[in-house]
Amino acid sequence: MHTSEHREQFIVPIGPQHPALKEPGHFEFTVDGETVTAASARLGYAHRGIEKACEQRTWVQNLYLFERVCGICSHIHATCYAAAVEKLAGVEAPPRAQAIREVVAELERIHSHLLWLGVAAHEAGFDTLFMYTWRDRETVMDLLEVITGNRVNYSANILGGVKNDITPEQSAEVLKGLDFLEKRIQHYLHVVQNDEFFLQRTRGIGVTTKEMAERLGIVGPTARASGVARDVRVDSPYIAYPQFPVNMMVEESGDLEARTVIRIKELTESCRVIRQILENMPEGEIETKMPRRIKEGEVLMRVEAPRGELWYFVKSNGGEKPERVHVRTPTIPNMASVVALAVGHQLADIPMILAGIDPCFSCQDRAVIVNYAKGGHDHWTWEDLRRYGIEYYRKQRRV
Repeated sequence: MHTSEHREQFIVPIGPQHPALKEPGHFEFTVDGETVTAASARLGYAHRGIEKACEQRTWVQNLYLFERVCGICSHIHATCYAAAVEKLAGVEAPPRAQAIREVVAELERIHSHLLWLGVAAHEAGFDTLFMYTWRDRETVMDLLEVITGNRVNYSANILGGVKNDITPEQSAEVLKGLDFLEKRIQHYLHVVQNDEFFLQRTRGIGVTTKEMAERLGIVGPTARASGVARDVRVDSPYIAYPQFPVNMMVEESGDLEARTVIRIKELTESCRVIRQILENMPEGEIETKMPRRIKEGEVLMRVEAPRGELWYFVKSNGGEKPERVHVRTPTIPNMASVVALAVGHQLADIPMILAGIDPCFSCQDRAVIVNYAKGGHDHWTWEDLRRYGIEYYRKQRRV
């Protein structure tokens, strides 16, 4: 039994397998009673070697590889990569193709935000909202299937344009789906701003000030919920955004309620811009010719993914394969806010604070650090890494 002069602190692990966290990340929270006094994060469980794998594949093959960095944001990854390669090659996709890319990107944003709203509601114990939002999410996936033929990993892009056109019949079906979604979105906005139970879990919880958001480099809706007016679609328009601009949504309070409201308001704006594009779709071709070999050079391309700023660094040595591709996803800078915000909050608030940034663990796990004994070599080949893995697990079995 401990006296009042000595209160023992405990470390509570969350993940990589945990009821409150369905993805492979590991967090340790030091608690004094129910109050978090320290926090740390360990990532890297979902490393798949995508950046290294792209060096052995052609420019076209990599388009499908980078779609699989994230299942929810597959189109924006492919769009960013395609735009970067097109810029290196000095090729510009036709205006109609750029407009179609924007339509699919905004539909993907609706899909991502609805999925996130369901996850956030589930973490708050509001399973009714979770089930309704995921039901309506099916409508968006159906619309994406109408345009691209796929509900996940849409493969809408090709280098130099898009794979499929949008016919008048498909356009009418998308507009009909938007009519339904807009009504549901307004209902959800009313719910999250007025439901007393949900507000207990979100209002005044996990407050991120504008200064803190700037200092930590937070991006996307998480930053805009704290008054940071930063959106790549507005600040540095790409594809068809110069012709079909979006209005930036900004909230000031910086708490979990603001992060919820900002995403729902972005759903309304996405519906508006999709409707505008479909009613004013540019005429012309949907693709242009691309060279097999991309001239030597390097380029940095950035776009606004549903979670925030995403950028691709692409380097070519003049061949049929890239020399280097590096991806910086929005979850990486946003994750710093989770560790910072956790301290001082109740342990029960942690799952909601984590969900508040809309984390994607597979997006960020693309690098690995290997510590080796003295006498090892600085550069590891695939064969070196394979042998290291075999020896490591052989030792584990002996233990």
